[in-house]
Amino acid sequence: MSGTVTRRTQADRRATTRAALLAAAAHGLSTYGYASLALEQVAKDAGYTRGALYHLFANKEDLALAVVEWVGETWDAEVRQPALGEADPLASLLTMAKEHALYCRRYGGAKVMMTLRVEFTGQDHPVGRAMNETYDRLENECAELVTAGRRNGSIPPGPPPRLTAAAFLAILESVGIELAGNAPHDAELTERAARGVLGVPAPG
Repeated sequence: MSGTVTRRTQADRRATTRAALLAAAAHGLSTYGYASLALEQVAKDAGYTRGALYHLFANKEDLALAVVEWVGETWDAEVRQPALGEADPLASLLTMAKEHALYCRRYGGAKVMMTLRVEFTGQDHPVGRAMNETYDRLENECAELVTAGRRNGSIPPGPPPRLTAAAFLAILESVGIELAGNAPHDAELTERAARGVLGVPAPG
């Protein structure tokens, strides 16, 4: 009795290729930065030819923008959405801290975003603008959560909400990257650091 052979569609193959190239590009960008990224090396690391890369991405800028979008989409699904599903603003921020630590275990996304942000600081470049837009939206959202938490008493008074939100995100980014993979301490220490910035004591 012969088995059924499932043929992969062209769209499936394209999606697989794209995902592999994005992962390789994220690793390359976090390691070498944008200026030193070699597209031929990205293709090689992903297991494809340079022609396959150019079939999907017009140039290095196009690839880097796709990486920023990919990181944004995965982070939104795995960190932001679970956090915003919490009923209380403090719970939302602490869930964001914990889920971000878990995200850093699975992906190199946080590191590539920090690398690009540092590299493009002060430059008017499409990748830099995309980074700034992403961070501005998130910072505004976290500032709103800080304000709401102070209003309901779950977060004590402190520095301006926008400044607190910026510090909160900086803690998530740096601690998450530094401790990535050191389970379970990465999540525990990221939450502790987040509580410190928010001025919220540990429970019990």
